[in-house]
Amino acid sequence: MGDLIVALGLVLVIEGLVYALFPAGLKRMMVLAQEMPDQSLRTGGVIALGVGVFIVWLAR
Repeated sequence: MGDLIVALGLVLVIEGLVYALFPAGLKRMMVLAQEMPDQSLRTGGVIALGVGVFIVWLAR
C-alpha cells in the first residue's frame, strides 16, 4: 500500500511540474488533443500503459 501512495505522489509531482513550468504549452497540447481522433488517443494511452507496466516490472 505504501508503494501505491508513493507512486500516486510521484504522478502528482510530475503533473504539477508540467503545469507550473509549461502552462501555455499545456494549453496548446489540450487543444490539439481535442482535435485528435479518439483512436489515436486510445492507442497512445495503451502504449503508455504498457511502458509503465514494463517499467514497474523491471523495478520489481
